[in-house]
Amino acid sequence: MTDAPNSRTSLGKAVITGASAGIGKVYADRLAARGYDLLLIARRSALLQEVAENIRTAHGVKVETLVADLGATGDLNMVADRVANDADVTLLVNNAGTSKMASIADTGVTATAAMTDLNISGLVRLSLAVVPGFKQRDHGTLINIGSILGFHSLPISGVYSATKGYVLNFTRGLADEVAGTGVKVQLVLPASTATDLWDIAGIPISALDPATVMTVENCVDAALAGLDLGETVTLPSVEDAPALLEAYDAARMGLLGASQTGKPASRYNIAA
Repeated sequence: MTDAPNSRTSLGKAVITGASAGIGKVYADRLAARGYDLLLIARRSALLQEVAENIRTAHGVKVETLVADLGATGDLNMVADRVANDADVTLLVNNAGTSKMASIADTGVTATAAMTDLNISGLVRLSLAVVPGFKQRDHGTLINIGSILGFHSLPISGVYSATKGYVLNFTRGLADEVAGTGVKVQLVLPASTATDLWDIAGIPISALDPATVMTVENCVDAALAGLDLGETVTLPSVEDAPALLEAYDAARMGLLGASQTGKPASRYNIAA
């Protein structure tokens, strides 16, 4: 369980990537309200400074900023070294990500590299930067922001879904590794959420059914409530998530178990 909101105990420092807008911006506000000092990371300096100043005024916590493009190797290494060597860091929200919604053939090499570099390499690199220290201190929280599309690929989401599928399996595997310790790992899987990622992806949010779109505030508040409940996987918009996840995992394990034979399946009619 995390400390109750507005607790002013020594919670340490929360690092949030993609903190200049959307989900990252709201996480910054909510974690500051809980009493965390912050290190906010984003590419857009002016927006980042505005977020930081508003949080300092509203919550009276220490807020550091770091302008960096986590899709660029040099910046990513700089940020990873910074957080790995800061023993005050007790929580990391890996939120930075990008998207392009198009067929795989139309996505192109540049956009594909941008998604894999940021959505996968950036998230993994920073996860690996903080987890050793968390394990050594037996305390710390890692929150990785994935997507419901980690479970499914649309004709226009092949690359994006692949990156989020990686996040899903990487984060769940990491959560299993630290189970029973003082380290918490949470995978958050939003569905359609009202962020500027839609504009980046090339699909205006106005094209979506408004009834299916969650506000950023509700998404983050649900994710933090899930963290407080001890959830490893949080699906903010799914009412019966525990039952559906149980069925998904049962099917997944059934496939894995059924694969454990050295014989070809009989439908292939291969002679022994």
